[in-house]
Amino acid sequence: MKETLEFLFKGGRLTRKEAADHLRMISIENVSLEQMTAFTTVFRMRPIEVQELQGFRDTLLELKIPVNIENKEAIDIVGTGGDGKNTFNISTTSAFVIAGSGYRVCKHGSYGVSSNCGSSNVLMELGYEFTKDSDTLNKQLDQAGICFFHAPIFHPAMKAVVPMRKGLKIKTFFNMLGPLVNPLQPEYQLFGTYNLEVAKLYDELLKSEGKKYAVVYADDGYDEISLTSSATVFKPNSELSLSPDDFGLSKAKESELFGGDTPVEAGKILTNVLSGKGTSAQLNAVLANTALAIQTTDSTMSLKDAVSIATESIESGKAFGVLKKLIESN
Repeated sequence: MKETLEFLFKGGRLTRKEAADHLRMISIENVSLEQMTAFTTVFRMRPIEVQELQGFRDTLLELKIPVNIENKEAIDIVGTGGDGKNTFNISTTSAFVIAGSGYRVCKHGSYGVSSNCGSSNVLMELGYEFTKDSDTLNKQLDQAGICFFHAPIFHPAMKAVVPMRKGLKIKTFFNMLGPLVNPLQPEYQLFGTYNLEVAKLYDELLKSEGKKYAVVYADDGYDEISLTSSATVFKPNSELSLSPDDFGLSKAKESELFGGDTPVEAGKILTNVLSGKGTSAQLNAVLANTALAIQTTDSTMSLKDAVSIATESIESGKAFGVLKKLIESN
């Protein structure tokens, strides 16, 4: 590792295989905390390159706990985190609305690292028990239309970097990796990224692999459709700018999307939105992200039609019913 650090500090770039090999070395804990931190910091000092990100992902997917889901025709909706906005759990809430709209969701997530409350924190607060049992996950997908992959269970290799990430308390390339290593690798994916450069990197990587995806970066810094500004969206054959008007929804203020300081507060917001008791800004943010996810699975559907479907999911009680079924399936 010493030689690699010297190489990187002089401006060197890793090949895909070298990146994979070095993350494998870190994952089996053959690297000191100091070297691990130095290695990670390199990729905050200069942009990570696509082959490096691919190599890191290769290792995590190679070392993952396998999952046997009978049908990969599902969508994941997940953000990198690291945008520093501390919004409520928009992607997680949207996942239940998507499932309530009739689309299968295999959501990947973890604890909050650079935010107060990640998807795993809020689901644990609501009574969900994490599992890696494929039979249980298939049952949840069949009965609730959604299952959840808790990243620490499926990616034990990440255990080695937990102390470092908690100590740094800043986003690292592991934020970039999280959305890319869903253990199922479902057919459709909606990703939010914390800056435009990462969005372009994702687009390059996913396009080269023939994925069906949308990658989002809100132009004022959110890693999701926030409706506080326009958002840049990359799809396999296009790049577009989406404004609140494109969804038929009102513009939001940043303060209206605050996610609370604890999992209890975050859980309350999630259940309020799903049960139709959220604020207009909270509801609209969820509707917008749900709509983009639906359109990702069905490119012929307009965003406004998808918003209508998402609205019906909430107003009919189906979205909240998905949450109840998931918790009851433990």
